[in-house]
Amino acid sequence: MKIYNSATHQKEEFKPIEEGKVRMYVCGPTVYDNIHIGNARTFISFDVIRRWLIASGYEVTFAQNLTDVDDKIINRANEQGRTAAEVAEEFSTKFIDVMHRANVMDPDIRPRATKEIGPMIGMIKSLIEQGHAYAADNGDVYFAVRSDPAYGEVSGRKVDELMVGARIAAGEEKRDPLDFALWKAAKPGEPSWPSPWGDGRPGWHTECAAMVHRYLGCPIDIHGGGSDLAFPHHENECAQATCCWHEGFANTWMHTGMLLVDGEKMSKSLGNFFTLEEVLEKHSAAALRLLMLQTHYRSPLDFSWERLDGAESSLARIAGTVENLRWAARHAAGNPDVAAADALGEDLAAFGRTYTSCMDDDFNTAGAIAAVFEAVTRANHYLEDTQARDAVDEGAALAAAGVLANWLGTLGIELPEPKEELPVGLLGVAAGLVGYTGDDVDEAAERILTARADARAAKNWELADAIRDQLRDMGLVIEDTAAGSRLKHS
Repeated sequence: MKIYNSATHQKEEFKPIEEGKVRMYVCGPTVYDNIHIGNARTFISFDVIRRWLIASGYEVTFAQNLTDVDDKIINRANEQGRTAAEVAEEFSTKFIDVMHRANVMDPDIRPRATKEIGPMIGMIKSLIEQGHAYAADNGDVYFAVRSDPAYGEVSGRKVDELMVGARIAAGEEKRDPLDFALWKAAKPGEPSWPSPWGDGRPGWHTECAAMVHRYLGCPIDIHGGGSDLAFPHHENECAQATCCWHEGFANTWMHTGMLLVDGEKMSKSLGNFFTLEEVLEKHSAAALRLLMLQTHYRSPLDFSWERLDGAESSLARIAGTVENLRWAARHAAGNPDVAAADALGEDLAAFGRTYTSCMDDDFNTAGAIAAVFEAVTRANHYLEDTQARDAVDEGAALAAAGVLANWLGTLGIELPEPKEELPVGLLGVAAGLVGYTGDDVDEAAERILTARADARAAKNWELADAIRDQLRDMGLVIEDTAAGSRLKHS
């Protein structure tokens, strides 16, 4: 398995620190509002990465924080006349709920910043003692960037270049414009905690470093987030951790590409800003995941409602193939074409090898999804051939259905469950249309299909249309296949 390391700008063979185990941290949201689909792209991407590591046999410990104290939360609370804690709790709950709806697995560890103040203070004290941080007269504490000779290695930036345009804002007591806040002195009306430097709260960059060290230990195998976090957030996290504990911080840095909407940057002013909740009200989580995974996680993703509609159609095609394979297996006539079944199995095995090699190559979901589509086409060709000859192999058809569902399931794409049983109400329709008064729903369906075929052969379009319309009112459609017609749920 190879993974692209953002810090080294190259793919590297993945070698976990502890054999068979992976410690992984992905920065969570600042909970002041509903997350947008750009945020969702990052969380879904790392959910897939985590799922593939697990499928590859690794024992994965996955941590993701909730930033529940921050300027944005405080500002939102002030706007709404609420406390910061109330705002943070509301949007923490909403975030967790919408992640469940998007089929994103819960992290193994989900620390909240406000519950980790003690470890943060301990880290800051150590940094001061080692000469990497200093307390200002106003109660703020800053990290001295120039004290870290490795600063810039995560994002590939140089300290001297960062100095261009750097300045000290009003109210700050930095010694150097590049220094960043580890602790912010309390302001009236803001949440605060006691510390050796007076009441205050942690800086944003401080939180993750302390939580990674406490819950996963340093260094970890993988640290991830959106590409917008590489600098300054991840750079500053790494600087604090390495200067405090001298153990390294993360062996592999991973960052997802930006999300565009119809080729433009998403913004409320352009009217192209969508929350994940809005999208999931109109489309399935499976289709959204399919759309997102058709682009490599490091590449920019262009979102549009048209592309999402296309993903829904593609998902329906895959689900239809899986359902057709299972139906064909149930109705196999007992004269299987062994050679055709073996050829199908060999081709699916080849597609499976492609799927696996793509996922092992820096989680190339686009290539893996392409292999799934090729397998779907191959399975449909098998059905067209063997159903026309009553030569379906039950085992081969079921195996193919299972393979397709499993490949997508490994990526967190859940196919809709087919409604395989016909409704009992069909008996009443059969009684009215063809006079069938028995209690076998399958036989009633056969009688109706025969009546419809006879009506069409006699060009009695009125009766054929009446049969179609009554079935449609029950949520059923007639599907014509090489092996004949069948009823299925619409």
